[in-house]
Amino acid sequence: MQIRRTGAVFAMAAMAAGLAACGGGDSYTNALEKVKGAKEITVGTKWDQPSIGLKKGTADPEGFDVDVAKYVVKELAGGQDVKITWKEAPSSNREALLQNGTVDIIFATYSITEARKPKVTFGGPYIIAHQDTMVRADAAGIAKATDLKDKRICQAQGSNSYKRITDPPPDGKLGLPAKLVGASNYSECVQKLSGGNLDAVTTDNLILAGFSAQEPGKYKLLNDPFTDEKYGVGLKKGDKATCEAVNAAITKMWQDGTAKQLLEKWYGKTGMEFPTSAPPAEGCA
Repeated sequence: MQIRRTGAVFAMAAMAAGLAACGGGDSYTNALEKVKGAKEITVGTKWDQPSIGLKKGTADPEGFDVDVAKYVVKELAGGQDVKITWKEAPSSNREALLQNGTVDIIFATYSITEARKPKVTFGGPYIIAHQDTMVRADAAGIAKATDLKDKRICQAQGSNSYKRITDPPPDGKLGLPAKLVGASNYSECVQKLSGGNLDAVTTDNLILAGFSAQEPGKYKLLNDPFTDEKYGVGLKKGDKATCEAVNAAITKMWQDGTAKQLLEKWYGKTGMEFPTSAPPAEGCA
């Protein structure tokens, strides 16, 4: 009887090892291995930003960042289809989602900054956005970013955009006194702008263009950009192998015309001017 029990234990152990090798997420040391081995991955995106990442009902999120994620993930898998589980990645939670393993990779207007690099390994950037300002269509007295002095601007949780207005260099940009109005995300910022609780929302032009296009004629962009926001692909700190593969995929995305097609798809009616080549990679150190 003892021999039979021991044999059964060995059999169960072998079965468990086999299952782990065939797709258990814990058996992979990085996101690239998981994509290639399990043919599945968990991707974090925004769910509340039109044209970037917007989730409607039970459908998968859609937008520019979502489509970039699909392209890059398929490239990581050598052109094979991959099962993607989508998770919401609000600005305030992105680092935690990577660190605790809730997501494997993030495409969510994730600007590469020196302050974030100690916590996150960034692939990319895949595009460079520029901070701009959106006001109500009937607003007067705000024609350029410097007009935001003493105005009510939104402070979205987890976003550094407001600091570009209020802080001086090197961490900020303009160093203007402004009145900060808190919000959980940029959807709430836009709601407060619509309701008259804000004078302006200032953040990346791709984000603002999406909201503006959703309700034509209600808002206007100043078209007065004053920063470069390098959108990176967020990875768990130290995942250099996936980072290098992501950078190769981004290069290909621009070379084969996909990046241009996606920009036209989501922003073609906004009148924005699009870049024609991939931004320089930051490196995966």
